[in-house]
Amino acid sequence: MSTRETPVDLALEQRATARIVLIAAAAALGGFLFGFDTAVINGAVEAIRGGFQLDAARIGIAVSCALLGSAVGAWYAGTLADRLGRVRTMQVAALLLAASAIGSGLVTGMWDLILWRVVGGIGVGMASVIAPTYIAEVSPAHVRGRLGSLQQLAIVLGIFAALLSDAWLASAAGGAEEPLWFGLAAWRWMFLAATIPALVYGALVLGVPESPRHLVARGRMAEARDVLREVLAMRSDAALDFKLGEIERSLKMEYRPRLRDLRGPRFGLLPVVWVGILLSVFQQFVGINVIFYYSSALWHSVGFSEADSFSITVVTSIINVLVTLVAIALVDKVGRKPLLVVGSAGMAVTLALMAWCFSEAVGSGAGLTLPAPWNITALIAANAYVVFFGISWGPMVWVLLGEMFPNRIRAVAMAVAAAAQWLANFVITSSFPALAEIGLSFAYGLYAAFALISLLFVVFAVRETKGMELEDMPG
Repeated sequence: MSTRETPVDLALEQRATARIVLIAAAAALGGFLFGFDTAVINGAVEAIRGGFQLDAARIGIAVSCALLGSAVGAWYAGTLADRLGRVRTMQVAALLLAASAIGSGLVTGMWDLILWRVVGGIGVGMASVIAPTYIAEVSPAHVRGRLGSLQQLAIVLGIFAALLSDAWLASAAGGAEEPLWFGLAAWRWMFLAATIPALVYGALVLGVPESPRHLVARGRMAEARDVLREVLAMRSDAALDFKLGEIERSLKMEYRPRLRDLRGPRFGLLPVVWVGILLSVFQQFVGINVIFYYSSALWHSVGFSEADSFSITVVTSIINVLVTLVAIALVDKVGRKPLLVVGSAGMAVTLALMAWCFSEAVGSGAGLTLPAPWNITALIAANAYVVFFGISWGPMVWVLLGEMFPNRIRAVAMAVAAAAQWLANFVITSSFPALAEIGLSFAYGLYAAFALISLLFVVFAVRETKGMELEDMPG
């Protein structure tokens, strides 16, 4: 909230109306597709590996190739959003995701699977940038954290829906490799199922208004005034004039930001941009997506049945949803930074415990097992790890990335940070099969070390943004 003297009290004028909640929820559905599209591969990993005869390196590429597309989509999303608008960009993302779902379900080999997964990844990357940016730009400051957290809630719901549908389809067919409807294997239907939410997302975003900040940047002041009046219930002309003036002043230096606007004195970039990039990198380097991309194969590899492995994965995703709800309740009360500190500390401990448990595995190859009590301890540690991530680095990073950058560079800085996140995700996801062959204990010990480093980073480098107006964010 601005500390300058104002002609009106914006704290009283801006309200979190039912309309803004619905608009934010519709935009956040892009996060649902983000979660669904990236996690749906979990149930298909073993079937794809066997069906296409892939070794560890190639299955790592097949699983993670979508993330390269996501990096591309995130990189260009800011430019598209500034040119076409936030809403139109979300519609393009929906079309790419629908095409990817159909294409991935009908592939005939590894290379066309990679092609369609990359197409879907581009859509996911675009949605990952635009949804939090849009939500931050239409939300009142006092509830922006909670509305911004809808993105992460939608992501974890998408992960849950993907894993649940994977488990149900595999069960209905008698296995992921077994035929289901129209002679197509269950793993193919896992991909095809993503068509439905993609089409729903595309339809819903048709009904959301354009971001007032984008409208002001394009000189469409009357439309921006109408949106502010509609979504924030601002009835006073004085309040509307003041808010429009605030937005205009924050944008006057640069209406169409470029990468050169991110240049600064610290290794070529502004300090705030480095903070955004490192937030994105650490969110992935703690290894969370190993849980959601490989968990079924992971638990199966240490002695659990295929059915039990699917069930464990679904339970983990339910826990992820529940703790995200807790994070939404806490973000505007406790703040972003304290939750990140607690999350980093908790993840470091639980990941280290997982590494210890997997060091007790016996056997090798298909005969590898995790004996009692280490198997149960590993399960508890894995779910505790998801709890700590879900209340902190999951939602908080998206909230911070949507609000921490100054208005004049927000879209392009968000694109850079999100692209860095997807590249980090690719590194972790593609390397896990090879790391697992070295040893699961080594892999999770590495993630524990990154969690510890992330704790130091938050303490010394991350600035709290709770309650600040977007127009007041320092550069």
